[in-house]
Amino acid sequence: MVDQQERAKLVAGENAVNRERPEVYGDSHPKELLRIIVEDGEHLLPLENQHILSADQFDQKTLLQLFRLAAKYESNPERFSTPLQGKILISAFYEPSTRTRLSFESAWHRLGGDIMSITDRSTTGIAKGESLSDVGEMFNNYADCVVLRDTQEKSLPEMRSSLRIPIINAGNGVDEHPTQAMADLYTIFKWRPALVKKKVLKKDKIKMGLIGVPNRMRTVRSLLKIFSIFPEMFDEILIFDNGDESSDEILEEMQERGLNVKRATNSFDACLPDLDVIYINAIAWVGDSFETYGGDDYKLDASMPFKEGAIILHPLARGEELATDLDSTPHNWYFSQARGAVFVRMALLTCLVHRKGRVLDVI
Repeated sequence: MVDQQERAKLVAGENAVNRERPEVYGDSHPKELLRIIVEDGEHLLPLENQHILSADQFDQKTLLQLFRLAAKYESNPERFSTPLQGKILISAFYEPSTRTRLSFESAWHRLGGDIMSITDRSTTGIAKGESLSDVGEMFNNYADCVVLRDTQEKSLPEMRSSLRIPIINAGNGVDEHPTQAMADLYTIFKWRPALVKKKVLKKDKIKMGLIGVPNRMRTVRSLLKIFSIFPEMFDEILIFDNGDESSDEILEEMQERGLNVKRATNSFDACLPDLDVIYINAIAWVGDSFETYGGDDYKLDASMPFKEGAIILHPLARGEELATDLDSTPHNWYFSQARGAVFVRMALLTCLVHRKGRVLDVI
């Protein structure tokens, strides 16, 4: 039973839902991107006939138009509730996921579409020995788009071989996670819109510290690939990977593409005060499992000497490497990063299923 005093507290609103969005620090309004990027739907046309497998398949113009559409959605999310009405998404996640799966499903729902979810391969014909190619053939009859996450790199090309509807790589083993990289870049552009301009001024270029192992972390691998499409926005990218030589080939490839990326020679603590953006990931995949990377060498907390105005990005989920006392500081852009991923995926999905004409003003 609730006594009168407790009832009075309830009536007074102690348990009321606070619907005010927090003043955090990374929740920048995207309208500046709408002002800078001129809408041109022609650059989105090729997406109507593509699977989304790698960050390599994009160019600057396509990405900027996708980000403009994402900014349009984020600026006025309640305006667009029906573009995907009548369309069906298959959300097939054969590896645990929170943000990626829910953000894709949220994106599809927000645009008025319907979803069929698979979160356990043991509940499908795969458990009986059915091939992913045959599963893909069946998916053609059931939906308009597939989002797949799997622990195996080979799963994506095997399913794609029989698909006549687009498939999006939502993470395949240690290979890639292209839409995460898109969300990461979108966040950086919202933080510093001047980076979108055709000629980036020296004062606007960023020095970035990237904590992770590109050869063992799909988020880091895709991030470097998407950064290499915009090499002019970086002054320097320092990789903190404890000297893991397995990533040498990837770093050399990115350097050949014009990206000023190199392994840090000084300690992380010594470099930190000069970094504009710190990107940290601590999950490295090993077979069907994972291990935590970095130990005590790379742990961030609010007491550290961050550069004024510097931001922290993290694909989440976090562990001890990212202290919660940073959540209420101006350095926290990782929550904005997770929020923005919904709108980036909304933009991408709209284009893949031929519905961009419902949301663009200029085609």
